[in-house]
Amino acid sequence: MSTEAQGLPIIDRFALAPSTLRALVRRSEVWLAVLGCVAGMCAGVLVVWMSLITQWLHEVLFGISSSQRLSAVDSLPTSWFMFMPTLGGLLLVAVTSVHRRYRTGSPVDPIEANALRGGKMSFVDSAYIAVQTMISNGFGASVGLEAGYTQIGASAASKLGEAFRLRRNDLRILVGCGAAGAIGAAFNAPLAGAFYAFELIIGTYTLASLAPIGLASICGVVTAQLLLPPGHMVEMATSLASSVDLGRTAIVNLVVLGLISAGAGIVIMRGVTGVESLFKASRIPSWLRPALGGLAIGGLAMLTPRILASGHGAITIILQDNLPELQAILFLLVLKAIAAAISLGSGFRGGLFFASLFLGALLGKAYTALLVLIAPELAPDPQIAAVIAMTGLAVAIVGGPLTMTLLALEMTNNLPLTIGVLCTAVVSSLTVRRTFGYSFATWRFHLRGEAIRSALDIGWMFDLTVRRLMRHDVRTVPDSMPVAQFRQEFPLGSTQRVVAVDGEGRYSGIVLVADAHSETLAGADEASAAAKPIASILRYKDAALLPWMNIKEAAQRFDETESEALAVIDGNTTRKVVGLLTEAHTLRRYTEELEKARRNLAGDT
Repeated sequence: MSTEAQGLPIIDRFALAPSTLRALVRRSEVWLAVLGCVAGMCAGVLVVWMSLITQWLHEVLFGISSSQRLSAVDSLPTSWFMFMPTLGGLLLVAVTSVHRRYRTGSPVDPIEANALRGGKMSFVDSAYIAVQTMISNGFGASVGLEAGYTQIGASAASKLGEAFRLRRNDLRILVGCGAAGAIGAAFNAPLAGAFYAFELIIGTYTLASLAPIGLASICGVVTAQLLLPPGHMVEMATSLASSVDLGRTAIVNLVVLGLISAGAGIVIMRGVTGVESLFKASRIPSWLRPALGGLAIGGLAMLTPRILASGHGAITIILQDNLPELQAILFLLVLKAIAAAISLGSGFRGGLFFASLFLGALLGKAYTALLVLIAPELAPDPQIAAVIAMTGLAVAIVGGPLTMTLLALEMTNNLPLTIGVLCTAVVSSLTVRRTFGYSFATWRFHLRGEAIRSALDIGWMFDLTVRRLMRHDVRTVPDSMPVAQFRQEFPLGSTQRVVAVDGEGRYSGIVLVADAHSETLAGADEASAAAKPIASILRYKDAALLPWMNIKEAAQRFDETESEALAVIDGNTTRKVVGLLTEAHTLRRYTEELEKARRNLAGDT
């Protein structure tokens, strides 16, 4: 056994790749791209596996055929099927209780992992999220599978990267590879998968990440096509024969659709958290909430099964050329939004990716139907409006304007339409950023108290703590020591500052050697000044650092106290001195890390 593996736990020793392979991947971008391909293929396999299991659950639980989609059926055969989401809620609670019994802490999603943890994820916790998502969707809850796809795909890639001991930035890229392969495989859209990773999982685009991310997305798509039967592929493609006229009326429609999509996205995101707050305020036991939410979803499904699951079958129907009545469109739009809010707010696991596409298509059709009634000459093509609003609402909720624009391009193969989609996506994204400030994922982080606005790496800042930066060899003196004795022990030039403690060893303040050697102290003559204790000349008595502070908090404390150095104490109660940290060293390390982060963003090697 190699020396480097001897100190590792047994489970990790077997997880390590051979040292020769690890060296190749760490040295060459080409081999990192190869590893990205492997991550993309793994994600594709996992997506196929999850898709087939949930479709099988739909067939068994709701009595549909293998060629049908749950949300495409016209009605449920019997009223007993309305209780399936309730059973799913109870099963979800059972799975959750088993997980909490053996695992501690909350699972980390790819965005949080890349922002705070350098790309490190738990595969066991991610598999648990995937199982929760399959139960939720499989039993009819109005949630999509995409959150589970990206979770398990990114986690598999993370574990692959840890086996090769990748550097922090390379591991973050590989997590993006797993997510890109998953989204590419789910939608048969390699461009959308790649930019999903760039915009949402990594937080930036660099030349260094282009090859592994792009290849991972392509490998995910190819793997899914080889393994998934044609009848189970996600098909949303539309045959748009007409082009988008970018005249004055069309531009107005694009902007209005962008603003409406942004407003609807904010309402839906707040609606989910509102339902969650209502459940908490109702004092209903947490184990009962998914069952009650499932019962409400089952009741809505008796009105229309279109609201069940993610809506793959229903969106295919909605994107057809025909224009339903405005009342029917609004009815389905409201019911689907309510069902999605109840599903997530009551505790079902899933995401709003596909729900936002479905709701956006309904929103576009509703917009066209309304204009047909009040100003027919201004009404856009209903199919074009559906695709444009679908993208606008997805951008508002999920984020990623380029991701959704490229998804529309790969769905429709219509480049002129993509130009209009991009216009609406920009308006929607800008409006949400200025008025709300969050996507659905970052909004949930905000509610949990996490300061995450994107997947940009800020974890280094939290990892770089005062404990790691401080000097441990700190000499202390009692604050009762006379100034004369202090001058003898610390002549000018020996050091700049000394930490003083009281009789019980608690921090008292800092003595500047130059202050102790000044001719007079507070107007006293030399003899009386030398007889005074150093407690009379202490500085920064109430200012100190704590070991667990991060480097940003330390820099802020230096600014507040206007000090060049501060003592580090072990807590506010004991106040024992454990180290000393200077502002110069803090700012130097802060600058070095910022420069490293800048090089990573720029793709410099």
